[in-house]
Amino acid sequence: MGPVGKQSPSSLPVPTGGSCLLLLFCLRLGTSCPQSCQCPDHAGAVAVHCSAKDLQEIPQGIPANAVLLKLDANRIARVPNGAFQHLSQLRELDLSWNAIETIGPAAFSGLAGGLRLLDLSHNRLRRIPKDALGQLSAKVRLAHNPLHCECALQEALWELKLDPDSVDDIACHSSEQEEYVGKPLIQALDAGVSFCSVQHKTTDVAMLVTMFGWFTMVIAYVVYYVRQNQEDARRHLEYLKSLPSTPASKDPLSPAP
Repeated sequence: MGPVGKQSPSSLPVPTGGSCLLLLFCLRLGTSCPQSCQCPDHAGAVAVHCSAKDLQEIPQGIPANAVLLKLDANRIARVPNGAFQHLSQLRELDLSWNAIETIGPAAFSGLAGGLRLLDLSHNRLRRIPKDALGQLSAKVRLAHNPLHCECALQEALWELKLDPDSVDDIACHSSEQEEYVGKPLIQALDAGVSFCSVQHKTTDVAMLVTMFGWFTMVIAYVVYYVRQNQEDARRHLEYLKSLPSTPASKDPLSPAP
């Protein structure tokens, strides 16, 4: 008999087929990497490099323990909802130099707590998706996008933590106030320019026009009503005049001639 507490090799439990498959599956999850990308692992922290791979969409198979994801210099045109929801450990996401035009309102769900940097520079964004970016605490890079400067953009920027190193490169590609086209947006806002005031003025003018229209309709109705009553009164008077006059009846108590 061998020493107590020790087992001979022949008595050790042998993994069954199901356990082996589960072990292989778990190992595969830990070492998975999107096709054509590189995923170096440094002390359990995975960096996923998919730069310049001619990708047209967010790739599948990104490791759940990725802390860095580089998708720059591809042809990605849209970021769908839930694209990164399984990447709770992600700290930096680089989507620069793509062709992104649309971002789903829940595109970055799951990243709000840990993400530190989101690079969306050099894309085709005309409007900032407030619902998608408003909940992030990460620094956001938006330089070199064809942004349309309007009230919605100004309100969205108020809720973002813009990267100070690239904030001066955010410019108006088009604007409701043409004098700011091509000029740095932040400088205009710092100077006191408000794109929302233009919208408010437009709304006020529209309201005044609407109120004037209603007032005109009321006046027209009153004038029509008065004229119609005058016409009815005139017709009634003419009708009374057209009636034959009757001789006055004699008073029985009056003395005879």
